[in-house]
Amino acid sequence: MAKLSTEELIEAFKELTLIELSEFVKQFEETFEVTAAAPVAVAAAGAPAGGGAAEEAEEEKSEFDVVLESVGDKKIQVIKEVRALTSLGLKEAKDLVDGAPKPVLEGVAKDVADKAKEALEGAGATVTLK
Repeated sequence: MAKLSTEELIEAFKELTLIELSEFVKQFEETFEVTAAAPVAVAAAGAPAGGGAAEEAEEEKSEFDVVLESVGDKKIQVIKEVRALTSLGLKEAKDLVDGAPKPVLEGVAKDVADKAKEALEGAGATVTLK
């Protein structure tokens, strides 16, 4: 296999969807036993003491869970969106939708979580970000 330059890798990543890129990062972290997240100790050290610490921690949250609360009246559309957002098969996506409330995506970036929430709500579901 030919070695890819940094520029070639960046161009390849630009062609991926955010969900595909998120899945890549997770697999990269597992394969090389590293984490792409900033160390928690650095964020905690910069937080002021007292009541403001909880507010700042909430603002700096970088990973979100997209939780399907209820399906609504367009169950098939919601199942299609769950399949589009995840790598689940039809049966697994249907089971997830039937078992609501359940997390659809876990530990994703805010922009990915917002897009997933919009897509699911567009299909008629009720979604929360945690």
